[in-house]
Amino acid sequence: MGRTHDAKHTGEDLLVELTDPAVFAARRERLRARMAEENLPALLVNHAANRYYLSGFELHDSQCNESVGWLVILADKRAGARDLLLTDARFTDAAKRLWPEEDLVIYGPGKHAALAERLHALGVRTLGFDPKAVNVFDYEALREHFELAPSSGLVETLRRVKEPAEIELLRAACGLNHRVMRALPDVLVPGMSESEASWAIERLFREAGAEGLSFPSIVGVNQNAALPHAIPGDTKIPREGLVLVDAGCRLAAYCSDQTRTFWVGREPTERFQETKRLVLDAQKAAMQVIRPGAKIVDSYHAARRVFEDAGVAAQFTHSLGHGIGLETHEGPSLSPRAEGVFVPGMVVTVEPGLYDAAWGGIRWEYMVVVTDTGCAAL
Repeated sequence: MGRTHDAKHTGEDLLVELTDPAVFAARRERLRARMAEENLPALLVNHAANRYYLSGFELHDSQCNESVGWLVILADKRAGARDLLLTDARFTDAAKRLWPEEDLVIYGPGKHAALAERLHALGVRTLGFDPKAVNVFDYEALREHFELAPSSGLVETLRRVKEPAEIELLRAACGLNHRVMRALPDVLVPGMSESEASWAIERLFREAGAEGLSFPSIVGVNQNAALPHAIPGDTKIPREGLVLVDAGCRLAAYCSDQTRTFWVGREPTERFQETKRLVLDAQKAAMQVIRPGAKIVDSYHAARRVFEDAGVAAQFTHSLGHGIGLETHEGPSLSPRAEGVFVPGMVVTVEPGLYDAAWGGIRWEYMVVVTDTGCAAL
């Protein structure tokens, strides 16, 4: 597995740099400028990764049906007004380590009223919110206290372009991922089930210093590889056949995501080799398009044209890729409906694939960073 100790300490060192309070403060100032453009006096941030990006407080909500807390960013910090962090009593001590106590709101059942009391005292009665992140219950409760102003993507737009230290953490996570993938030809042996392979992959990541998986590993044998998000089951690796593995880790808060498709046995079949060649050609064509100022959607079409020319475009059933960072899937999406252009500092996956339910599937995935002149694989 190689230099796992070095990779771990690289991640820890970079995380120390990224968790400097000045980093979070600078991000909030950039957000304030965006809020001013939209004439928003205050913005509720309740999506967990956005909350962490702006404050360093709790990257994940502890349960899928509850929230660790909210962050409220104020556009105008004059007259002593300061950003607020809201959480419940379970996280009081954790919040105090990151946030001035006088700017904490430790709420009980009356979270919405507690927020209204603090903001109304500052003369704030209009609250921006992301309709993609606020549920109907919270919306109705907040509407009793505020004029609500829907505004999507303000924080996500900032997160699209990674800071240098973020890129280096993503590079470290990706490097760990590479080492796991290089080890898999010796791990994926005939008779092993998909679920056993998935567990072996998780052990490799953990032993290499990852703090966890960025998503449950995907392992698909033969026809199961035609399911882009196959759930590992009891199907066993044959003496001769293909195994698709899509796996990633989280290293110092940042994610990796890679797919490789392996042949187990002696000589890969002609179909396997030809399908893999087409997938790699499509990936190369897409990466040649990715550069500053290029339309994001053009990368998708560059890959698809390779498949169209070969008469197999109907087997390319998903987008080309996605942004990656604090979350495995974040903006931008490299889809046929993508808007916008590539910007230096974006980190995206490029993962074309071809799938045939009667045979199987092949996907190959790189994480790439947009540079000043093009893109580079991490």
